[in-house]
Amino acid sequence: MHTLQSIYKNKLVAVIRGATEEEIIPIAKALHEGGVNILEITAETPSVLSLLKRVSYEFGNEVTVGAGSVLDSETARNVIMAGAKFIFAPTVNVETIQMAKRYGVVSIPGAMTPTEILTAYEYGADIIKIFPAGVLGPKYVKDLHGPLPHIPLMPTGGVDLDNIREYFQNGAVAAGVGGSLVDAKKTIDKTALRELTKKAIQFREKIS
Repeated sequence: MHTLQSIYKNKLVAVIRGATEEEIIPIAKALHEGGVNILEITAETPSVLSLLKRVSYEFGNEVTVGAGSVLDSETARNVIMAGAKFIFAPTVNVETIQMAKRYGVVSIPGAMTPTEILTAYEYGADIIKIFPAGVLGPKYVKDLHGPLPHIPLMPTGGVDLDNIREYFQNGAVAAGVGGSLVDAKKTIDKTALRELTKKAIQFREKIS
C-alpha cells in the first residue's frame, strides 16, 4: 500500500523518541499488536539510521516507518536512505520538503499559522502537521478548515486519549501521538510492553 494511503487508512502515527537499539523492535511489536502500524522514529534519537533499518527489515510491509524531527535536507536524505517512508518536520523547511519529494517519500512538515500551512502545502507537502496542536486544541483544526478546506491536517503534540476523537471530529485526517502513547523514558520490560499494546488498542478504539 502506498505510504500516504496507509497513513490515511491507519490515521494514527506513533512517535517514538529516544528508544535504544535493544528497545525499538519490542516497542514496534507491541504497537503492531495493538493495531498501530505507522511508526515515526525521531531523528535526534541516537543510532536513528540503524533503528530505521532494523524496523524496515523486521516488519517489511506490515509496518510503515518514517523519521521525525527532521530539520534539514541532509538529514532527510540520510533517513530516506535508511528506509524512512515519510519525513516529519517540526517546521516548514522548503529544502526538506523538496528532498522528500525528490525521493518519492511522503512529506509532513509542521506548521501552525494559516500562512505557514498554505506555504508548506504549495511547496509540495502531502499533509501538514499542526504542531504543537495542544496549544490551541481540536477546535483550531476546524477553524483552519474554514479558509483552507483542501489542505489535509494532522495534529501532533498534546494529542491524547481524552482529545483525539475530537480532533478527528473537527477534520483531522490523521494524528501523531507521542508521550501519551510511547514513553521511551520508562523501563521497557514485559509489563511496559503489555501496557503499550493495551494503550495502542485504546487509541485505535477512539478513532474507529
